[in-house]
Amino acid sequence: MSEFEQVNVVREANIFFDGGVTSRTIRFADGSRKTLGIMQPGEYAFNTNSGELMEILSGDLDVQLPNTADWRTFKGGESFTVGAGERFGLRVRTVTDYCCSFLP
Repeated sequence: MSEFEQVNVVREANIFFDGGVTSRTIRFADGSRKTLGIMQPGEYAFNTNSGELMEILSGDLDVQLPNTADWRTFKGGESFTVGAGERFGLRVRTVTDYCCSFLP
């Protein structure tokens, strides 16, 4: 889906790592939420509160999923999930556009 309809957008940006990762929160009528964001090249680590589906819209990055030593490459059109209460690493190689869906 390339467009979301009948949503509320939180005006203030989510800014992480001195602006290396930014996003905007979108809230849906059913209570679900997503963030749409951009990641600049760099290395980042995130902790999750809830499960997340990370859809890579464009770009190129390596991801270290929880409880693994391996890094996997993801590009535009690919996605990965991370469970609640987990930590994952990112090595962003090119500016990366993403959509994060928070899972119940």
